[in-house]
Amino acid sequence: MTLGTFVGKIERGVSHFVHRRPSLNYLSEATTTSVVPDDVREGYFAVLATKGGESKRFVVGLHYLTDPGFLGLLDQAEEEFGFRQKGALAIPCQPQELQKILDGCRM
Repeated sequence: MTLGTFVGKIERGVSHFVHRRPSLNYLSEATTTSVVPDDVREGYFAVLATKGGESKRFVVGLHYLTDPGFLGLLDQAEEEFGFRQKGALAIPCQPQELQKILDGCRM
C-alpha cells in the first residue's frame, strides 16, 4: 500500500466521523436527527462488531484510524456495507477480533 493510498483511506474514514457544517436548507433536519449518545465523546466514534449472530458495540478513539488491523476491518466494512451507514459504524467481524485489535493498539 502506498502512502497516498493509506492517507486517502484515513481521510475517507475520518470524513464520516467529523461533523461538517450543514448547508442552510439542511440545517433544520440536521439539528433534529443528529443525536450523539452520551458515551461517544469528542474524538471518539461508535463501532458495532457483528458476525455470526454475535454483536457488540464499542466506542473507539479516532487514533485507531492509524492502526493497520483496524484499517483492515474498515476495508471489510466498506466492501460489505459501504460507507453510507448511519449511526454506529458496522464492521463484519467477531467482537473478540475487534477487542484484540483494540487491546493490541493500547500496549
